[in-house]
Amino acid sequence: MRIALIGVGLIGGSVGLAARARLQDVRVVGWDPSAATLKSAVSIGAIDETAPTLEAAVHNADLVVVAAPMGRLPEVIQQVLRAAPDECAVTDVGSVKRPVIDAAGHDGRLVAGHPLAGSESSGVHYARADLFDGSTWYLVPHERSHGTRFEQVHRFVSQLGARPTTIDALTHDRLMATVSHLPHVLANVLVEQVGEARGDDQAVPATGPSFRDVTRVAGANPVLWAGIYSANRDALAGQIDRVIERLSDVSRRIKANEDLEGWQSDTADLRRLIVDKALTGDELVELRTVVPNRPGAIAELALAFAKEGVNIADLSVAPLPGGATGMVALWCPLEQSGAALALLAELGIEVVGGERLDDARRARGAQITLDDARTSSAS
Repeated sequence: MRIALIGVGLIGGSVGLAARARLQDVRVVGWDPSAATLKSAVSIGAIDETAPTLEAAVHNADLVVVAAPMGRLPEVIQQVLRAAPDECAVTDVGSVKRPVIDAAGHDGRLVAGHPLAGSESSGVHYARADLFDGSTWYLVPHERSHGTRFEQVHRFVSQLGARPTTIDALTHDRLMATVSHLPHVLANVLVEQVGEARGDDQAVPATGPSFRDVTRVAGANPVLWAGIYSANRDALAGQIDRVIERLSDVSRRIKANEDLEGWQSDTADLRRLIVDKALTGDELVELRTVVPNRPGAIAELALAFAKEGVNIADLSVAPLPGGATGMVALWCPLEQSGAALALLAELGIEVVGGERLDDARRARGAQITLDDARTSSAS
């Protein structure tokens, strides 16, 4: 398998290290605008070889991972799609997805992505082969993403140690505006506000652990984050407006000397629920279905599952004789199998078989019937 990395900083370098450590018969070629970065990537073992141009890097690639800054990502995606082979899968690691998908048009080779992993430090020297272990990696197919390309990217992400989770672009960008981009804005604003407390003598005010905790990301990678703010400006501005409304309400309640113990307690409970929520159970169910062999069929199925909150932990696609249909085997958490069956029935897709499988190695292989799946999910 030949993997092309377009951009070999922290994330791209970590993809290369993880791929070389965990995949068999893989060769990783890298390209980056910085010759020094490429040299460093070779020295730490993130790539097997460098390419002189982007076009040379993606030539004959089976999979391309684009790890360019968000401000340049749509343009680079277009360059990659112009140069990549017809049977190549293309994905990216950007934190805003709508501009990437728009740039690709209807090219079925693209399955956009976004790993929820990183570091306070940037640069390939901080890359790690275990960076993605256990982390959510959003997969964001568009309406005409090829099923085989989706399967290829899904499997690759799993092999890197991440948990692939399908989501649509609009939901992804709104979610990231709330849980990722907004905290960076708030951290910056809080640092500015505390900075004003220095007064005319410019003395640095004393700070406690609370300030250090909530401002950890302030000022992070200015070039990268300026591009993110711009790319997701509509969703982010909407979330900022909502925060202003909430802060105004809290200010009113504080001025009125209201008792805020209940508010403090409720937010503590809500934070535990949000932070501690498990993404998937340990036991998976395999469901086998037959779908039409047409562009976008698998993407439609994956996005329908995502809309209903059912995660596809793994899948495989195989064409059936004649080429008009394909067999799709997909694995979802056992507790979500009932919802998965109901959704497939809604879509008019017949389930032709299934197995209960071990999440990590699928070693047990005990047969599960459709009735078993329905009963297990209801109990």
